[in-house]
Amino acid sequence: MHFKERLKTKNISIMVLGTSSGVGKSITVTAICRILRDLGEQPVPFKGQNMSNNAWVDTEGGEMAFSQALQAFASRKTPSSEMNPILLKPQGNSTSEVIHLGRSVGITTARNYYQNWFKLGWEIIKKGLHKIIEKDENCRLIIEGAGSPVEMNLIHRDLTNLRIAKYLEANCILVADIERGGVFAQIIGTLELLKPDEKKLIKGIIINRFRGDLSLFEEGKKWIENKTKIPVLGILPSLNEIFPPEDSLDLLDRVPSKKSAALEIGIIKFPSISNFSDLDPLENEASINLNWVRNGQNLDKFDLIILPGSKQTIKDIFFLRKSGLFKNIQEYSKNNGNILGICGGLQMLGKYLEDPYSKESFKTLKKGSIEGIGLLPLKTVFLEAKTTKRIKSHSNWPCITTIKGFEIHNGISEIISSENKDNVSEIFRKNKLGWYIDSKKKGSIAGTYIHGIFENDQWRLNYLNLLREKKGIQKLDKIHTPYRIKREAIIDNLATQFKKHINIESILY
Repeated sequence: MHFKERLKTKNISIMVLGTSSGVGKSITVTAICRILRDLGEQPVPFKGQNMSNNAWVDTEGGEMAFSQALQAFASRKTPSSEMNPILLKPQGNSTSEVIHLGRSVGITTARNYYQNWFKLGWEIIKKGLHKIIEKDENCRLIIEGAGSPVEMNLIHRDLTNLRIAKYLEANCILVADIERGGVFAQIIGTLELLKPDEKKLIKGIIINRFRGDLSLFEEGKKWIENKTKIPVLGILPSLNEIFPPEDSLDLLDRVPSKKSAALEIGIIKFPSISNFSDLDPLENEASINLNWVRNGQNLDKFDLIILPGSKQTIKDIFFLRKSGLFKNIQEYSKNNGNILGICGGLQMLGKYLEDPYSKESFKTLKKGSIEGIGLLPLKTVFLEAKTTKRIKSHSNWPCITTIKGFEIHNGISEIISSENKDNVSEIFRKNKLGWYIDSKKKGSIAGTYIHGIFENDQWRLNYLNLLREKKGIQKLDKIHTPYRIKREAIIDNLATQFKKHINIESILY
């Protein structure tokens, strides 16, 4: 990798690389951002290219990965798409939607991506970096790498690791996960595969997820430092705090653990699940257990079934049919169960879906429509243009309150004119953002296009009390801790643990 171009910044950029995916790069960047912000600096998170369907929409309507939005919160900054200039949103069959600086610019196969998008991608990454520096030349970039920086079959076309590190002449941290085993081989193998000028950029090593007595690894720490001549900045214990996951596989690792939970909620785990950070406010409610459902089963044990967002709505309807969940959800509704769909989940609850541009399915439906679950009298048509914007509205149900969130969808849903609409009502004062059918003696069926709906504390409280009332248990008087305050406390606790165990300041200058 030959480089002549460089971007000079006033403050040394910090880049977090990993020995592999999932070693803790994202939470390391989150912690560093909060630590530096508390020290009076102006950290700005950055990840040149991210692959995720867990997205956020910024104030300009631009899409970005939720992990960079969370890092922006840690920096006490408003998330902006230049913090994640390339977002790849997988949609199955080895294809992804390409998002550049918040805007959808096309679809690519994995095989063709680097051939057709590499040069443009690098220009977009540089543009994102320059936009950040133009806003505040005194900021310090805190950059997250992706996967491993030494995937030798891909390194010549790697956009988001060493190319960025060299461009910024960043001080790099290498994170290794001891819980996976083979931590010495992880570190030595990664360093050995770096070129000499690349290895010089590595200024420190972090050992993540250590369990037990930290002093037992002191000899291991000395061995690593003697062998690599690079300081071990610290050893981070395994954290028990729950953090928003970066990819959907992490959802399956969570098991119900609250013995005194009053409500059991089942979440349908679609193959193309998206925007699952919508559920984090529920994860942090002491009175709730979340259970992930992906196989056909009797759902009657749950007080609520949630159909979350989907990147491929029609494809996931086929999954529901094949798994048996399609009929299970219908039977659950007949038994007076409570159901909530979010975005793609809302669309699935309707009667018909049409996809003339093949935006949400893997095969064209130009000649007709596909049947949805049929619990709401809705027809959805997927349009060529995508809606991405922030939302502020007022809810009519289950309470009157101000609602904030965002939309990401192609589909437009309408009530079917020939259906009996007497029992269907709008959830929000702004039209076509959500509908519900509710009976005090029976279950409720609701769906909304608003992502982040559960972050609205008053709405969440009243919705949970609706469920509690139907179950015949005492209502909650209030939400004990607003979600945003709880999220701040989690980030603060993460930063505290890092400050306790990791010497970050040694590489700042």
